[in-house]
Amino acid sequence: MEQDRTGQTAVIFIAERTADDDAGYAAAAAAMDALAAAQRGYRGIDSVRGADGVGITVSYWADEASAVAWRKHPEHAAIREAGRGRWYRWYRLHVAEIGRSYGWSRPAR
Repeated sequence: MEQDRTGQTAVIFIAERTADDDAGYAAAAAAMDALAAAQRGYRGIDSVRGADGVGITVSYWADEASAVAWRKHPEHAAIREAGRGRWYRWYRLHVAEIGRSYGWSRPAR
């Protein structure tokens, strides 16, 4: 079921992965997913990656303060540095407040 995300803060992470250390990346990503989910103000995540290595991950937070606290979390900061050194060719990050949110799903047949 689609959630209404109106009023939440979205952290939009767009990145191109290197071909290096797939196992290490997968382990770090799983650890960060679990750690983020345990943070105050966490509201969810959506993530996709294309065959070309470019991916988009959007994490949702109750407010800007929650998103900033996640950015400052020491374990997250350490993994971010590892990502710069090993797993990403480049990345861009955007933070925005969601002003409107809705969805659609095809009815079951």
